[in-house]
Amino acid sequence: MPTDATPSGVKQTDICYFPGCSLATSAKENNQSLINVFHRMGYNLVELPDWNCCGTSSAHSIHSDLAFDLASRNLSLVPPGKMLLAACPSCLLRLRHAQLLLKKSQSARKHYQNMWDRPFDQALSIIHFFEFLVSRDLKPYLNGRQKPLTGIRFVPYYGCMLNRPPDMRHEKNYHGLMEKTLAALGAEPLRWAFASQCCGTFLSAARPDVVTPIVNDIMRGAVDIGADCIVTACAMCHLNLELRCNRKDKIPTLHFSELLSLAMGEKNYCGWFARQLVDPLPMLKSKGLIE
Repeated sequence: MPTDATPSGVKQTDICYFPGCSLATSAKENNQSLINVFHRMGYNLVELPDWNCCGTSSAHSIHSDLAFDLASRNLSLVPPGKMLLAACPSCLLRLRHAQLLLKKSQSARKHYQNMWDRPFDQALSIIHFFEFLVSRDLKPYLNGRQKPLTGIRFVPYYGCMLNRPPDMRHEKNYHGLMEKTLAALGAEPLRWAFASQCCGTFLSAARPDVVTPIVNDIMRGAVDIGADCIVTACAMCHLNLELRCNRKDKIPTLHFSELLSLAMGEKNYCGWFARQLVDPLPMLKSKGLIE
């Protein structure tokens, strides 16, 4: 439904959006750049009203019933007939896990209806940002610039969360999407051995002594191959790679959405990059991508 318009007068279409805790807090730059990308494509990301934590992190590992209730409450809030878009792989996993249980279990559906006093929408579509992007052509949104990311040599980092069980993913494999998309915009993807390696994720808070060697190894792989930056698909991976790396020879880690937004001509990016621990501005300036 058209509800808004860009300065150029292009009508916007609303999409129901679940940002999750990471994009609402530690990865605001991911959230802001993602909203910008969608806005430039003609879509208005509308936050799910009164959303709560999806039940990831500690909830699903120590209290599976609580994790289910947290995720299923979010599903109950989606307006009938709308799809729900998520950007965080971990959120997507928890939301789809709850949906799968609801589809398979009559007792789960009965519990859901008793808890939230709303019927379960069997037709609800939960999609990841990548699934939305893969069906879109970005060229019409590049303001006439054919290769806006020329000069950037990057390694893609998908992490492990996108390798979900087959019942909970629509695409067979996301790998290659970041390489294909950014290469089409002029950037050069480099092959490396760490694209799907776990970054240590939730152990980062409790066991940094375990996570730091893992993250350092990932950073070493990127530096050794001559990459200018690591491009991530997951806000939690991004946080870990920046926070737990204690090597002196670091390179910047960028959210996929940040590079897409830059390629589309966004100029108001300083607020995003100021939040990152390894400043990407010198690298981006050296490539002539920003002034």
